[in-house]
Amino acid sequence: MMKNEVLKNWIEHYSEPLLKKAFYLLSDKEEAEDIVQDVFIAAFSSYDSFEGKSQPLTWLMAILNRKVADFYRKKYRSEPNIRLDHFFDETGSWKNNDVLNDWNAAGKESELLDDHDFNKTLEECIEELPSRWKILLKMYYIEEKKAPEVSQEFNVSTTNLWKILQRSRMQLRECLEFNWFSKL
Repeated sequence: MMKNEVLKNWIEHYSEPLLKKAFYLLSDKEEAEDIVQDVFIAAFSSYDSFEGKSQPLTWLMAILNRKVADFYRKKYRSEPNIRLDHFFDETGSWKNNDVLNDWNAAGKESELLDDHDFNKTLEECIEELPSRWKILLKMYYIEEKKAPEVSQEFNVSTTNLWKILQRSRMQLRECLEFNWFSKL
């Protein structure tokens, strides 16, 4: 089969799973569509390097992951710094100790994760995170990538990754406190 025909076939068969993964990682339909288009352009350009040792979708997903990492790396450098004024006062002390409340009274974690409404609230809280925090959180906790891999992929130091993940968890906790636990 000719290169053009193979790529047409790939576009036909793999656009949907690539778009689904891109949307999951980017949370923006237009950005996801652009990235998937870039994936196929890159696949066309480097088609000769595809040795067939893996499935085409595996190869395309690897290209997608690199494209998403490049997207966030660029965005990470250009996005303004995020302020944490709502967590800390000028002395660095917690403004509101409610964010430290014990959630054990609310039920077991496993029960919460089986609750459709809680998961919806959690997803909404994740979507409210700054984009550069959201992607690192998804890659580390949901995709279960190791810290060195995430750090390298997004060109952030491991120390910075831990700080971003900590801030993400604090913001998620505050969001869940307000949107879920305070309503129980």
